Formats: sequence, C-alpha cells, structure tokens
Amino acid sequence: MIHYLDNAATSRVLPAAAEAAVHMMREEFGNPSSLHKMGIEAARVLKDSREAVAAVLGGTAAETYFTSGGTESINTAIFGAARKNRHAGRHIVTTAIEHAATLNACRRLESEGFEVTYVQPTADGHILAEDMENAMREDTILVSCMLVNNEVGTVLPVAEIGRALKRKNPSALFHVDAVQGLFRLPLTPKKWNCDLLSVSGHKIGAPKGIGALYMKRDVRLAPYIVGGGQESGFRSGTEPMPQIAAFAAACRERAAQMTEDVAHVAMLKDYLTEQVNAKFDFVQWNGQGDVPHVVNLSLPGCKSEVMLRVLESKDVFVSAGSACSKGKESPVLRAMGLDKKRIDSALRISFAPFNTKEDVDALLEGLEAGVRMLRR
Repeated sequence: MIHYLDNAATSRVLPAAAEAAVHMMREEFGNPSSLHKMGIEAARVLKDSREAVAAVLGGTAAETYFTSGGTESINTAIFGAARKNRHAGRHIVTTAIEHAATLNACRRLESEGFEVTYVQPTADGHILAEDMENAMREDTILVSCMLVNNEVGTVLPVAEIGRALKRKNPSALFHVDAVQGLFRLPLTPKKWNCDLLSVSGHKIGAPKGIGALYMKRDVRLAPYIVGGGQESGFRSGTEPMPQIAAFAAACRERAAQMTEDVAHVAMLKDYLTEQVNAKFDFVQWNGQGDVPHVVNLSLPGCKSEVMLRVLESKDVFVSAGSACSKGKESPVLRAMGLDKKRIDSALRISFAPFNTKEDVDALLEGLEAGVRMLRR
C-alpha cells in the first residue's frame, strides 16, 4: 500500500475531476470558440467552470483567467505588473522564502534594470508585516508574496501587507501567490487589497497543467500570450477544456468539504507531532507550521536523501523540500538561518484530505528504521 505524504508537491486527482476531464475529452470536446452546437456546449462548460473557480478565489468570473498552472500565473502577474508600472518606478518588494517561480521572475527583472528587495524571515519562518512595510518606497511598483509557505507552512500577513502598500503607494500593485493557500485558508483578495492572485489546480486534486490568475477588475495587464484573443484577450490559445472542467470539479468538491478537510488534516498533524516527539527526543521542528497541511522537521544525524530512500523502500513518500528545488539546499531553510546539518536532515511531510492515521503510522515506522540505521 502506498503512503503518499508529499501533497505540497502534487496531489492525487479527485475522481470527480478525472471524470470531468474524460467527459470533455470524449463527449463535449468542441472548441469553445466554434459557433456550432458542440462549440456552444463547450463554451457553456467554460462559463460554468470559470464561475466555480472565481467563487473560491473570492472574485468574479470577469476577474478570473485560466492559465497552465501556478508558475504561469505568477510569471504573468510579476512580469505584467512590473512592465505595466515601470514608468512609475523600478522597485519591487518580495520575500526570501518565495517559490522559485517568484524568485526567478524577480531575478530576471533585476537583469532588466529593476531593483528587488528580498525581505528576510524570522528564525521560525515568519515574514513580519512591519519588515515588508519598511522595505516599501515611493518608487515601489509591485509587492509580491505568498500566502502560505510551501516548505514550512507559515502564513504571511497578507492583509496587513496589502494595507501598508496601498497606504504608502496606492498605485503600486499587490500580488499574492496563493498556490499553497487554496482550500487551506479562505481567499479574500478584496479584503487584502490584492490586485493579482495566483493558484494551481494540481495541488487540490485537479490534473497538472491548469491554474488561474485573479486580476482585479480595474487592473489591466498587457497580454502575456497573444493570438486568437481567448480569455478576454488576455491569454490566447484554445482553452484546455478537460483541465478546466476538472479544475472546476475539484474546486466544487473541495469547497463543499473544506471545513471537514481542514479539521481532518489538523488531526493528522497533531497525531504526527505527538508521536514524533515521543519517539525522537532529538527532533528539531522547522517553522511553526501555521497551517496543518505542511510539516517540516529535522532528525540530526539522518541525512534526508538517505532517509527518503529508506522511506521509499516502505512505500512512504515525503520530500526533502520544495519539488522545484530538487537536489539543491532549501533556500527557505537557509533564509531562516538554519545550519547546514539541520538543513541536510530536513524532511517535509504534507497532507491531503485523503491521508489517514495509517499513513502517519507507516511514516513513523519508516523513520524509526531510518534512525536505527543512520544513528548507530
């Protein structure tokens, strides 16, 4: 039996999402731009799907644009915002614990003459609103930060950051990467003074290759991909209806079960924490994990790359950090000031609603085997 505990990297496709995708591939496979009956039916599904996704993003259908995933949404938001406002300034504020999609987009903008301030986290992985505000300047045109950190599960104070930005520079744009926050926390971009918000489908039970970008109605970025004018002219290309319908199906199911799902995952985290503390008195917890679906810990003396192989031999799958930082030292843990030995023994466990206590027990059994082997 497989015990998959790497859901911050990707998650299992929900049956309802898979069924929706297959239906669109085999039955209602028309192009939404076509004027015949098949196209009109596909356009209806597109409309319904957009409304379903918009509802969970906290915006309207007119403010919701489909993309190929979180990375495209983030890139579109950051490059679009920077180039839209470059006449007003060239300063950007972000954090040192962002996803690679944000960090690498900012580095590219630096090569184009923009200046980027990377706000550092506290030792427990938090970003302080006052540090973000202190980094803002009169020539700041964009602030971009995540809602939930993908490695240690800390929640950023996006409402406070948004208020500070609009108070200091009302014309600057605020982008929130909510990829790890979707269905872990309510998304309320309007309350956050958020102009742009990015999400991904495959983290919540939709297939890979689909995401969305919320763009506030009065914000209009230049098209990132041009062509036939789909997505209200903002992102051209025939809409991938199987992925879109699946994303909407996943959103509907997860929205209906969100309260129960969060409580279930919190129970699993509490159980894991209690058992790990009891079995391994030398454990080091990395970050406070404000949301329960991401847990990061280090077992000194147990290199994570070796521990991963031990766990894999028992069909238990976790991560040593972000899947997008494969083979590299975690920039998040490094930014938190952790020493190299602690970083090298770090493991990220990330839950989904389908996980059970049996999965945690299998993980604990694997960790005990690894500790016996590596700490002799």
